[in-house]
Amino acid sequence: MSGIDIDHGGVISVDPDVLRSVARRMDAVASCFDDAQDAIARAYRVIVDASGFSAYVDTVSLWSSGVRVSRLQSECQETTASTRLMADVYEYVELRAEAEMLARTDPATAHRLTLQADRLAARDDRIPDMARQLEAQWEIDRFEGLFPAPFLPAVYGPVFAAAAAAGAFSGFGKVTPGETLTGKSDPVTVAPVKTSTPASAPGGLAAALKRMPTSDGAQIAVEKYTYPDGSTRFVAFIKGTQSVGFGGAEPWDMKSNVELYQGQRSASYQATIEALKAAGAGPGDLVDVVAHSQAGMVTAHLSMESEFDVQVQVTAGSPVEPTLDDDQTIVQLRHTDDPVPALSGGGSAEGTGSPDSFTVSRQADPGASIGDIVLGQHLLDSYTETAGMADASGDPRVENLDRYWEELDRAVTIERTEFHAERVLEQPGDAAADAATGAPPDAAISRERASAAGAG
Repeated sequence: MSGIDIDHGGVISVDPDVLRSVARRMDAVASCFDDAQDAIARAYRVIVDASGFSAYVDTVSLWSSGVRVSRLQSECQETTASTRLMADVYEYVELRAEAEMLARTDPATAHRLTLQADRLAARDDRIPDMARQLEAQWEIDRFEGLFPAPFLPAVYGPVFAAAAAAGAFSGFGKVTPGETLTGKSDPVTVAPVKTSTPASAPGGLAAALKRMPTSDGAQIAVEKYTYPDGSTRFVAFIKGTQSVGFGGAEPWDMKSNVELYQGQRSASYQATIEALKAAGAGPGDLVDVVAHSQAGMVTAHLSMESEFDVQVQVTAGSPVEPTLDDDQTIVQLRHTDDPVPALSGGGSAEGTGSPDSFTVSRQADPGASIGDIVLGQHLLDSYTETAGMADASGDPRVENLDRYWEELDRAVTIERTEFHAERVLEQPGDAAADAATGAPPDAAISRERASAAGAG
């Protein structure tokens, strides 16, 4: 089991403004060292100039202490300068990446950001080269351990390489501003299969992933949190792919995977919308999401284009990364040896979401093992283990998320509903009857829904 890395995502591991704040504090410390060195030098002069005084003071040690303080002052100044340079490099990368992302949708802003980056580079000609080195290292690290060992079946290497290439070069791995799902989804039916009243909210990332629906056939669980003042908040827990089929009754299948990745409305997305509405969520309501695999694509579009207000999302092994606003928080769990998040291209160089957003990454299954064949590094249990490591890390970003779990736990009631969804499959006989009578194509669907309602 490998250790975890926790950062903001992308090349930028620390906010440039935070680095500059650290540099200012270090500069203040350097000034204190400078004052101390001057004080020691003055004291030394007073002692050696006073007749007989040096017999009572170890002037050699006093002089040596002044030298050590002077060295510390120099080291502190060097570290301050390096920290400021690193902040400029991070900001340069951030500005260039954001400009590239906005080049098509907002060329004026993209041009302004490019000019800002150029002004930074003009201050120190080391900045562009250091930025390129950072980006090159990030591009290597984001797929660490992805490519299987030689003893595994030969098909794995090309498949995993194709996943990485698709994410890095196709453009599908990043949901850009203004991008919405196109087309109509296959029709679906959604029905509750279990209700319960949990005693408390999840207490951390691992606990949240363990709240996925457990009822047979359920793909979505929606929890409604009601607070003392009557306000409500919803949290959806959405499973990943449930079938390797294509277009059958199961909405969470490969057809939905392909549709969502290519920006088309899928049955799984539509089923999620309908489950949220069935649970009582309406336009403008706070709806947060915990999602695994395919559900990460559903969540990306829920947060960017739906009628719900998605403020917090936790994704594990998502094939895409959304472009979120500064007031939306995303926690991304990624395994660098998992080919599914590789479809996101390892995320974007600039990261996404609020300053509280962070990415937890690790190589889940180092070395070669049978787990590489069954993609154990993509399973929910593996990501739950990573979430537990993050919970225990003591990282301040993870601890900041505790405020969110505590906010959920202030609810006076929690109503949980698990839903099962299915595609509505047209029956051949119904299709023939519709064609003969001139009925519209969705007549069979209407009949099936009417039949289901009568049976209920």
